Amino acid sequence: MQQKNYIAIKARPLVSVITLNWNQTPQTCQFLESTRKLKYENYEVLVCDLGSAVDPGPAIFRGNFPNTRLLKMDNAGRTAGGINWAMKQAKGDFILFINNHTEVTETLLEDLLSPFLTDSILGVTCPKIRSYHQKDIIEFAGYKPLNMVTGKSRLIGNNKRDRGQYDKLAYTHGAYTGAMMLRKTVIENVGMLPQNFFVYFDDADLSARVIKKGYKILYQPKALVYSKTALKSSGKTAMQVYYTTRNRILYMRRNSNLFQFFVFAMFFTLIVLPFNLLRFGIARKSGHIIALVKAIMWNIKTKKNANRYN
Repeated sequence: MQQKNYIAIKARPLVSVITLNWNQTPQTCQFLESTRKLKYENYEVLVCDLGSAVDPGPAIFRGNFPNTRLLKMDNAGRTAGGINWAMKQAKGDFILFINNHTEVTETLLEDLLSPFLTDSILGVTCPKIRSYHQKDIIEFAGYKPLNMVTGKSRLIGNNKRDRGQYDKLAYTHGAYTGAMMLRKTVIENVGMLPQNFFVYFDDADLSARVIKKGYKILYQPKALVYSKTALKSSGKTAMQVYYTTRNRILYMRRNSNLFQFFVFAMFFTLIVLPFNLLRFGIARKSGHIIALVKAIMWNIKTKKNANRYN
């Protein structure tokens, strides 16, 4: 309680809340409606529209949502690009990335801000995320270290009933762009979200750069967000296969040394690729096979730092 009072009285930094909208205006308005309950008053909400088919402006303006600005970007669907563009318009000392399919809780901003006051090496704070539809089911309580052999990371607490087992403040190995707060100076130091990922693994890449620069990422269980979509899906479309495979390889190219990438490449070539070709073949999912091959070819043809989206 003392820390919260310190924020409220001694330091009230402006927080820029950034969310994206792309043909989901009703959902975005529901998110904005939830921001009315925020107790921390010094914030702005930037809604970055990525070229929706129907202008979201009238619906958002009718809602008369507090502290909200609508930004329009004519680059449909580019998640990282939209966040980066919105960050350039942000006025806050702290930036909160948050998905529009979430709902916030009253003390979210104070709870995410408070650790920064006592931890000088802290670069990012992450809230606990629970399911909106099953309020006691956890979606996110931090990340385990990314496995440099498989190129995959594991969520902590995902799909588990919340019994208080993840209520300890702790450093974690990665942040999730669906709900994460950063110092603006950290972004200026490590750089913005990598746009060549388009979607998937962009937060893992940003987290890796934050940690390499000597900052810490903190899981703050007192901060709570409810998500209306699952962070981990059971099935994958051909498009999801393409981007998860493409970006898994791209992440390893950007964040591993030569030996680590060699081990990963052997694992992927000898185990992951044959297994997926076999299971997609048995299921007669030719589109998934094509997506898998295209994802590999993209990495062969494209430089790891190129701003190429597809």
